[in-house]
Amino acid sequence: MKSIFDNVSKECSKLVTNAYSTSFSMATKMLSESIRQDIYNIYGFVRFADEIVDSFHDYDKEKLFRNFETELENALKDKISLNPILNSFQETYHKYNIDKHLVDAFMDSMRLDLFKKDYLTEEEYKNYIYGSADVVGLMCLKVFVKGDNKKYEDLKDSAMSLGSAFQKVNFLRDLKADFEDLSRTYFPNTDLNHLDEASKQAIIKDIEDDFSKGLKGIKRLPLEARFGVFMAYRYYNKLLQKLKNTPALEIKSARIRVPNYKKIELLTRSYVKYQLNLL
Repeated sequence: MKSIFDNVSKECSKLVTNAYSTSFSMATKMLSESIRQDIYNIYGFVRFADEIVDSFHDYDKEKLFRNFETELENALKDKISLNPILNSFQETYHKYNIDKHLVDAFMDSMRLDLFKKDYLTEEEYKNYIYGSADVVGLMCLKVFVKGDNKKYEDLKDSAMSLGSAFQKVNFLRDLKADFEDLSRTYFPNTDLNHLDEASKQAIIKDIEDDFSKGLKGIKRLPLEARFGVFMAYRYYNKLLQKLKNTPALEIKSARIRVPNYKKIELLTRSYVKYQLNLL
């Protein structure tokens, strides 16, 4: 029965989310049950694309990516895929009428990671972040507003700012792995061989500006989504504060994390703030 296959597909997307990201899965659990599965479906899709370009070093990444891209196109066209992750994603894609441009822009940025190592200009940097993060935030926003185009347009800029902030925090947190293991440098006009405090603080100031814009949008999200997104904001903001207080040389030598017990503490405090309307 098709319904059994669809349920299995959705469980696969949920499993991917829980396996790859404790912080994102925790925030997703705070969303209303009516939209939670669709966010799992989006995450599963973007995670698998990202894994191809970042992790499968012993395989032909370009071939894997081309195959995945072909499967994606067929899934969106045929409204079914034997790849359970793409099958669940296509359901969410059609359910909320997600703009194909958002999917294409995401795949374009992932494709860049196959060969591009340096982002030398602000334009290259912003274009990559738009495709790798902003559009993912916009896909999720489509779900949060349940396809309401007016609400979507009203919150679009804030969602993009929040997506940018999350991605830039990831860049700073993963500086060592990106630079040493993958030979990638995302921050333009920054010498990662000699990263100093001034350069680090300039990056952080840019992220803080994005967070400020993003928080304004969180406060206007539908109730079904507000607390879950606020939880993600609080986690990434906590991570940013840790990076801010960590010497630049130390960021280059180790991956900064928020321990699980701190995540639970953040969840509790965030819930209190939310209940008291202190966002």
